[in-house]
Amino acid sequence: MERIIPFSPELSDHFRDLNLDWLEQYFYVEPHDRDLLDHCEEVIINKGGHIFFYQENDLICGTFALIKVTEDTYELGKMAVSKVARGKGIGQKMMRFCIDFAQQAGWKKLVLYSNTSLENSIHIYRKSGFIEVPIESGNPYARGNIKMEKNLSQSNS
Repeated sequence: MERIIPFSPELSDHFRDLNLDWLEQYFYVEPHDRDLLDHCEEVIINKGGHIFFYQENDLICGTFALIKVTEDTYELGKMAVSKVARGKGIGQKMMRFCIDFAQQAGWKKLVLYSNTSLENSIHIYRKSGFIEVPIESGNPYARGNIKMEKNLSQSNS
C-alpha cells in the first residue's frame, strides 16, 4: 500500500536522512540545507510550512517540503526519493499531490530552486507546469542555477 502522509516529529529523521543521501550523491550539504534538515519542525512546520512523506507499505521512501514564502506563495523544496525506490514514478506522484494540496489550500504560486544538471527533475517540473523564471541574486542555494514557478490560478497542472 502506498500513501502520502503528513509530518510528525518521529519522522523528522527520515526527512533529514533522505535529503542528506540525495545531496551527498549529487552535490554537497550547504548551511541552508543543514538548517532546514536539522531543525525542520522549527524552520518549516512552525513557520506555516508542510512536510510530507511517501510511504510504501511500512517504508518511508520519499519526502518533500512546502516552505512558506508569503501567505499565498510556497517553495517546493527538499524533495528526495530513496535510492532503492527511484525510477518508480514516486517523484511524479509526490509532485501531483503537492500541486493538488497547494490548489486546495488556495495558494497562488509554487516556486522551486534546482540545478540544470538534474535533467529528470527538471523534466518532471516542466511536465507539471513549472516554467523557468529569472533567478534572483542571493538565492538560498549556491547550487541553485535555475528557478521555476507554477501559477496555481491557471489550470495547466
